Amino acid sequence: MNKLNAQIKFLFHEQVSNWELARVNYEDLKTVRTKTFSFGDFDVKVQFNPARIISSGAKVDAKTITERKCFLCAENRPSEQNGIQLGNYTLLVNPFPIFPEHFTIPHKKHIAQQIKGYFVDLLELAKVLSDYVVFYNGPKCGASAPDHLHFQSGTKNFLPLVSDYKRLKITHTELLDEGVNYQMFRLKNYLRTVYCIESDNIQSAQNLFENLYIEWQAEKTDEPMMNILCSFEDGIWYTFILPRAAFRPWQYTAEGDQQLLISPAAVEMSGIFITPIESHFERITKEDVVSILEQVTR
Repeated sequence: MNKLNAQIKFLFHEQVSNWELARVNYEDLKTVRTKTFSFGDFDVKVQFNPARIISSGAKVDAKTITERKCFLCAENRPSEQNGIQLGNYTLLVNPFPIFPEHFTIPHKKHIAQQIKGYFVDLLELAKVLSDYVVFYNGPKCGASAPDHLHFQSGTKNFLPLVSDYKRLKITHTELLDEGVNYQMFRLKNYLRTVYCIESDNIQSAQNLFENLYIEWQAEKTDEPMMNILCSFEDGIWYTFILPRAAFRPWQYTAEGDQQLLISPAAVEMSGIFITPIESHFERITKEDVVSILEQVTR
């Protein structure tokens, strides 16, 4: 374990020991209910996690964002919340966890959630946070603070996508591009579109990503909708890019027994559906999972 990862472990244990909100939610996380739907070569898990209602139910319209204080800005954070400085970012324990160890990494400046110009930051964070996966939710793809640039990180190998990719690479991927120090694959027959850039060179990875960004942006001025995950292992960046077609499925705003309060972000797109309402957890079906992914993936 490198020195930084040791510091992060220390921060985590300090926060869950001394910050009541974090302590309770991480303790509750140990007993969350889960169920699994099998799709043959891979599974999708569903987790009943009531603490995540803060994120799943977050209003992210312009009016709400303008009227509330930004909870990622240093001056608005809880007094109990401590962090580790990482250049232009601060690593914080996320008090509403999905992962056994879950962190939020906001930029020190209050700038909009955007990946253009900051993709290299994501890769550099993944390299120094080598015990974790680092991920990005686009401003219309699950980010609960679209007004403040931030990444998140969590326990490595917790998300099914990362291990699925390694296991299914031979049978379920198509090679799209390769060079001296990079390869780009597309994962097939996986319910959602996934691109993976493998590279030992940060500039090559950036170039490939920017090509996808330009292709997806077309004539729009807004950022193309996407979720991104990155893991650094044995000198190689594995960057997963999941293009999006929609923010939330129709089930999110449905009424009565048709409603499923699921707001897909990187975690859901990577194979773990978070349901903050128990009745929704109990009634979600395999067909619902397929329907939701079909709606939100590109």
